[in-house]
Amino acid sequence: MNINQLLHFLVVADECRSATEVVAELEKLVAAYGFDYYGLVRQPKPDENPLELVLCGRWPEGWPQIYIAKKYVLIDPTIRYLSQAQSGFRWRDTAHAFRADPHRKRMERMLMDGMRFGLLDGYIFPVHGRTGLLGNMTVGGKPIDLSPIEISLFDAVAKKAFWRLLELTREGDVHSAKAIDTRMTRREMEVLSYLADGLTSNEISKILKISNHTVDWYMNGIQDKLNAKNRQHVVALAFRLGLVT
Repeated sequence: MNINQLLHFLVVADECRSATEVVAELEKLVAAYGFDYYGLVRQPKPDENPLELVLCGRWPEGWPQIYIAKKYVLIDPTIRYLSQAQSGFRWRDTAHAFRADPHRKRMERMLMDGMRFGLLDGYIFPVHGRTGLLGNMTVGGKPIDLSPIEISLFDAVAKKAFWRLLELTREGDVHSAKAIDTRMTRREMEVLSYLADGLTSNEISKILKISNHTVDWYMNGIQDKLNAKNRQHVVALAFRLGLVT
C-alpha cells in the first residue's frame, strides 16, 4: 500500500503556496497509485458545463467532449450516486444500485463508451459543505483495488485538495463563505434561495407575505454581504459558495 504517499499529500498540501504546487503533488499521488486519469470538480448544476467547473484533472483525449455532447452528466451513475454517498465508492459498484432504473440502458452505454476511452474502473470521492454536496474527486483508468484504509485516506485527500485549491484560486470567495456562515440571517437565506430559483421581487414578496420594498431591502443586504455587483452576481456567488444548491 502507498499509504505514506497519501499521508504525505495531506501534510504537504498546506505548505504549497500556489495552485500549481497543489496540482503537482496531487498528480504525483495519482501516478503513484497507478491511476491514469483524475479530476477534481465543483458540483455542476443542470444548466452548467462541467468542463467549466474543473479545478484540475486529466482525461482521455476526446472523452470530455463525448461526455458533454451526450449529456451523460444527467444519467452518470457515479454522479447520481454521489447525492446519497457520504464517503468514497468504486465506479463499478454503482451499476448494481441502479439495476432497476429506467435509464439503465443509457447508463450501460455510457460505461461502454468510457471503457473504449480507457476508463475501465475507478473511484469517486464526494466533498460536502455546510449546505450539501459541493464537488468531488475521481480517479480511474485500469482497475486498481484500494483497501478500506486507502479509500478513507483518499476521501481526506479529496477534501484537502478541493479546499486548498479554492483557497489559492478563489481566496476571496472562501473567506466570504466562512464569514457568511454567521452573518446571513434565516430570512436572507430564504430570499436568496428564491432569487436563485429565478423569482422576481414581486413573486418573492407574495410567497413570504412581505412587501416588495422589504424584499429589496433584504436583497441589498445580501448583495452587500457577498460584495456582489448585482443580483446576477449574487446568484453566481451563492452557487459557487454552496449557499444554494
